Amino acid sequence: MVALVYDGLCTFEYAITAEIFGLARPEMGPDWYRFRSVAIEPGPLRAQGGLRFECDGGLELLDEASLIVVPGWKGAGVPVPEALLERLRAAHAQGARLGSICSGAFVLIATGLLKGQRAATHWRYAEMLAAKHPEVEVDAQVLYCEGNRVFTSAGSAAGIDLMLHIIRQDYGVEAANSVARRLVMPPHRAGGQAQFIPRPVPPSPAGKLSGLLEAIRAEPARDWTVRDMAASLAMSQRTFIRRFTETTGLPPGEWVIAIRVEEAKTLLETTDIGIEEVARRAGFGSVEAMRHHFRKAVGLSPRDYRETFSAGYTSSPPKVSAVS
Repeated sequence: MVALVYDGLCTFEYAITAEIFGLARPEMGPDWYRFRSVAIEPGPLRAQGGLRFECDGGLELLDEASLIVVPGWKGAGVPVPEALLERLRAAHAQGARLGSICSGAFVLIATGLLKGQRAATHWRYAEMLAAKHPEVEVDAQVLYCEGNRVFTSAGSAAGIDLMLHIIRQDYGVEAANSVARRLVMPPHRAGGQAQFIPRPVPPSPAGKLSGLLEAIRAEPARDWTVRDMAASLAMSQRTFIRRFTETTGLPPGEWVIAIRVEEAKTLLETTDIGIEEVARRAGFGSVEAMRHHFRKAVGLSPRDYRETFSAGYTSSPPKVSAVS
C-alpha cells in the first residue's frame, strides 16, 4: 500500500497511516501490508512541524498499489493536479482501493469515482464539499464510509477508525483488534462526528425573537409550547412558526429540543448528577425522551456521552458496530 506525500503534508494524518500500515508486525505473518511513500510532486516536500520528506518514489508507484491513502490535503480550496487524478483513476480501474483522511476527501471526490456515492470528511469541510460536488452525498455525521472501493473518513483521528476497518476487511476481526490494542485504543468507537460538533444551534439573531430565544436558553426545562411562545410575541401561531423557522432555520419544537440536547451535554460533561436529573433539568421530562432525542442528535446515548466527555472518562468506551 502507498500513502501520498505532498508539500505541506498533514503530519498527523500521514503518521497514523505509516504507524498502522508501515510498522513491522511479524505476528501478522509474511503477507502484511508493504508500505511505500509516494511523492506527488518534486521536492523539497515539507510537512507540518518543520519536517522534510524523502519518499520511496513518485506517481509511478501508484500503478503497483492495491491500497492508496490520501492523508489530508493542502487545503479545501487547493486544486488537485490532473496528473494525480488520472493516476488515481487508473489505479482504481486496475482494482486498487482508495482511502482518504479528513480533507483528503477533496482529492478522492475530484476523481469522479464517488459520483452517486456517500463520502465522509471533517464536519468543518462538509458544507463546502457538498456545495462543490453536489453529485456526492456528503455525510457530516459518520466517522467513515465506503462506496465503489473508495473509503473516506472524517477528522484526523477518524482515519484510525477507517484503517482498522480496512484491516478488519483484509485480515479479520482478530487482526484489527490486535492492532487496536497496540495503539491503546478501542477497535470500535461509539457514535459518529455529531458528538464532536460544537454548538450546532444557531446563535440568537437580532430582532423580535431575540429575547424569546435567550429565555429558552436560560430555562430549557420550562414548558415551551408554540401557543405560549406565539402569545408572548403577540403573533398568531401560524405567523410565529413561519418567522421562527425563517430566523433560526428550525421549527420551534425542533429548536427547543436542540437547546435541551445542548443543556444535557453540558450537564453530562460538567456534573455527576444522575441521568434522571439531567433529563429533568434539560427539560425532557423523562429519561426515555432524552435518550431518544440525544441519540438522534449526537449519535450516542447520554450515558456513553458522559463516559467519553466527562472528567471521569475511562479508556474503555462501549463496544458498538462500525459505521460503514
